[in-house]
Amino acid sequence: MDKKDEAKHVQIFGIRHHSPAGAYYVRDFLDRLDPQIVLIEGPSDFTELIPSLTDSRVVPPVAVMAYTERLPVRTIIYPFAVYSPEYQALLWARDHGRPVRFIDLPSSVFLALEGKNEKNQEEECREARSFIYHQLDLLSGQGGNETFWEYTMEHCRNEEAYKKGAAVFGRCLRELTLSLEGPETILREAYMRTQIGKALEEGILPEKTAVICGAFHGEGLSHGDEMGEEDMEKLPWMESRKTLMPYSYYRLSERSGYGAGNRAPAYYELIWEGMNRRDFFWAGRKYLAKIAGFQRSHGNPVSTAQVIDAFRLAVSLAQMKGYEIPALCDLRDGSRTCMGEGKLSDIALAVADGEMGTAIGSLPKGVSQTSVQSDFYSQLSQLKLEKYRSAVGAELALDLRERLNVKSREAAFLDLNRSFFLHRLAILGNVFPRQQPVKQENATWAERWILQWTPEAEMQLAETVLKGDTIAQAAAFCLKEQADRAGNIGELSGLIKAACFCGLSESVVSVTRALQAMATDTVSVRDIASAAGSLSVVIQYGDIRRLDRQPFIPLLQQMFLRGCLNFPQECACDDQGAASMAQAMDRFHQTVVSHDFLDRDRWIGVLKEISGRDDLNTRLSGLASAILLEMGAMDQEELGRQVERRLSKGIPAQLGAGWFQGLSMKNHYALIARLSLWEKLSQYLDSLDEEEFKRALVFLRRAFADFTSEEKNRIGENLGEIWQVNPVQVSLKVNQQLGKTEEELIKGLEEFDFDDF
Repeated sequence: MDKKDEAKHVQIFGIRHHSPAGAYYVRDFLDRLDPQIVLIEGPSDFTELIPSLTDSRVVPPVAVMAYTERLPVRTIIYPFAVYSPEYQALLWARDHGRPVRFIDLPSSVFLALEGKNEKNQEEECREARSFIYHQLDLLSGQGGNETFWEYTMEHCRNEEAYKKGAAVFGRCLRELTLSLEGPETILREAYMRTQIGKALEEGILPEKTAVICGAFHGEGLSHGDEMGEEDMEKLPWMESRKTLMPYSYYRLSERSGYGAGNRAPAYYELIWEGMNRRDFFWAGRKYLAKIAGFQRSHGNPVSTAQVIDAFRLAVSLAQMKGYEIPALCDLRDGSRTCMGEGKLSDIALAVADGEMGTAIGSLPKGVSQTSVQSDFYSQLSQLKLEKYRSAVGAELALDLRERLNVKSREAAFLDLNRSFFLHRLAILGNVFPRQQPVKQENATWAERWILQWTPEAEMQLAETVLKGDTIAQAAAFCLKEQADRAGNIGELSGLIKAACFCGLSESVVSVTRALQAMATDTVSVRDIASAAGSLSVVIQYGDIRRLDRQPFIPLLQQMFLRGCLNFPQECACDDQGAASMAQAMDRFHQTVVSHDFLDRDRWIGVLKEISGRDDLNTRLSGLASAILLEMGAMDQEELGRQVERRLSKGIPAQLGAGWFQGLSMKNHYALIARLSLWEKLSQYLDSLDEEEFKRALVFLRRAFADFTSEEKNRIGENLGEIWQVNPVQVSLKVNQQLGKTEEELIKGLEEFDFDDF
């Protein structure tokens, strides 16, 4: 018998990926066949990971990931649920002591092939498959092709029915799309035939060779030529690494975008459990019971009678369609009618929990992980954060201060070390931690985080090994990379803050040196303000984060002096530049008032110069006046002189209103309390002609945008008193919503470029 004849006698079982019935009947098939070897569709270089993947301590869902060794990282992922046919075939081989291999193209070849396929051909094939599944959707009605598959395949009563059904489906799909498939499919099947041939050359009998593959490839593997040695040598490849990683049911679901997933992994696990019980109705009953349990745990009463009625209704709905066992769409309709009073929205969360679930797999310590992954899980345990490794986001509040009522140093600084760990993950771009704003003002000791685990976080961890062997090393490498790319001192000072928050003292030193070197060049006050603000935070956090803050004080003093020298001249800018300059001035001011070692009198002198000069942007002059008022460095008499000068007849509308806009950026209540200010503003507006008033309106509208309704009411009362009319009526008018015509008029004014005048 030649090779081609032998190949025809190989025992091929075509399956659908992540099919619970497929998993169950694959085990029946293997029990009946008792093969000498089991060959499975999957990258052949994953074979070395099979002992780790089938370790009894592994809890699915898990995945094998391959990724390139060079940036930008390319990845491929092969996930396994407990009900994946391939995973059950691996477990069967382990339990029966049979050799088992993956036989598809190596992952290094798959990674190299990414992007090399003809895009037009890929698109045609994708469209053809979409059309086929669309037709199935139309034929299946509610629930689409997933419901069709569940009725006809997942509820199969025996192995032969499943095997024939999968074969027919795969053959028909192949006939309709094979001519449109790219060269990758042809290469894959030729390579898999070669791997089957190698097993036969080892003396394995064809009829004792079990092949588990997607139904689409079933017919292709029993016909055709093997791949020659020359063709194998011509295959493209990329250096890659492999790792096992925990996976999640959310990621496995079709809603997350994973193409070979299924829409309801938690429900499909129930089907798997029911089949092992030989009870085809078990999944439906358990699904409805889970919905009821979820509702009860969230304060929504559901009776046992309602659950029973929901199941009976689901069975009746399936029977009306000609099926014995209800599918997910029938169960959902039953639960909506009997437990949700006809409204799916009332049980939507319970349905999501029952269908998708929140399961996350786990791997035992040291099982086929990169050094970074091992370091991550070790720290997760040391820092008592393991419970936060959940698909449901949870808040973590940290108090970075030393705990004095504990015995060990580790316990005393637990939250501080947690903070270092989470900030390191954040600088690496890992999605596991998300920092939230803290409600307490100036609480340098407090942090809030939302921690939520996803397979993407695990993927990012595996890829991080390209930057270092541990989380700390990788974070330091990332900081150095960003420092090398930094274009201004503002970016570098932000990295100093990040390094401080990460607890990486060596990175703090190296980035500080880079900042000092760059600071000798000419820089804008915007960058100076940004750098000073970041250094200010580092100094404020220094003690709490066990960091020596003394080296940063001279650097901040240097930034302060340069800012004081350059601020006035850079305030001579247009209105577009004034927006960023206003932010810089406010940030610089906050830095000055936060530290006693900075010369506050010198800063006051700079503000007075900006406030009093006529050749600078009036919005910035107004803001300088507002800051002086806030500091108590401008008295009522000086404010009166500024108002008289800035809001006098003959001053161009955009200049007067722009100054008032800057003045209004701070101290709303202090301004409201000064009736003379509003009298002067009213007189100034009265002096403008129609065109000038329109120009002033744009700036005034911006000025009042940040005032609250209560503040506007008080302004209305002031104006009512000035105009000698009912203050309540003025307040109502001030807070009245603009009509459509008025909105269009204002929009037209906003888009007008007054700088042309």
